[in-house]
Amino acid sequence: MNALSKHFTAIAEDYCQLRSTEMAPVDYIYRLIKNQDKIFAADLGCGCGRYSTRLYQRLHGRIVLYCVDYNWDMLRQLSRFLQRHPISNFYLCQSDANNIPFADKSLDMILIFNAIHHFPLLNFLKEVSRLLRPQGWLFIYTRTRNQNNRNIWGKFFPLFADKETRLYEVQEIKGYIKLIPGLCFDNVKNFRFNKTASLDRLLELARHHHYSTFSLYSQSQFKWALHLFERKIREHFPDLNNITWQNENVLLSVRKNEQPKNKLRFQK
Repeated sequence: MNALSKHFTAIAEDYCQLRSTEMAPVDYIYRLIKNQDKIFAADLGCGCGRYSTRLYQRLHGRIVLYCVDYNWDMLRQLSRFLQRHPISNFYLCQSDANNIPFADKSLDMILIFNAIHHFPLLNFLKEVSRLLRPQGWLFIYTRTRNQNNRNIWGKFFPLFADKETRLYEVQEIKGYIKLIPGLCFDNVKNFRFNKTASLDRLLELARHHHYSTFSLYSQSQFKWALHLFERKIREHFPDLNNITWQNENVLLSVRKNEQPKNKLRFQK
């Protein structure tokens, strides 16, 4: 088990409570696909499925959802969530992003929420091109390095922006997309979310490593950074019960631009 997998195993049980889920990107995707009758979709790097399950609910059963993640502990938490809610057309799949065990042209839509920085991007996009049907959609929801630098962690948590080197800028993702025959960049949508939390809540999030960036610190380094973060927050914000900042994200939409031929079903 590598360090990243250990991180997600450690936080799997609490992950959905540690991360916030915004409906704006879900609503945006829904408006683009709402007129499709039946959608075969995969949420890759799904984690606990915070976003795709909400999209499923918006589509009222018109979607067959494949939840794919490398970490089985995250999939197990997702399975428990799905079983507690009226979500039946779903399948769990443990796989990495390089060799997804689905048939060619078997998907109408691929979703990636806050996970693209964990994938080898060029190989992943090749897999996306293989899996998508003609006119299928790829949606990539993420934050860029610059956005990461501007949030409360990038501004005030020592070394956070320096350690998080895995994130892409939009132009970098678009450049990779141009290299893949059959994929065509469609649009980018920017989101800003006003956030409020107490100092105690921020410290709790950091201690529970709600961002995988925190797993890049050694124990001693993290302890030092957390102490300095608390001091900076106390100096900068007069009301420690109402600390405000903005989170920024982007949603990139990509189309498979081949002309449709015979429509293939997913092969299990």
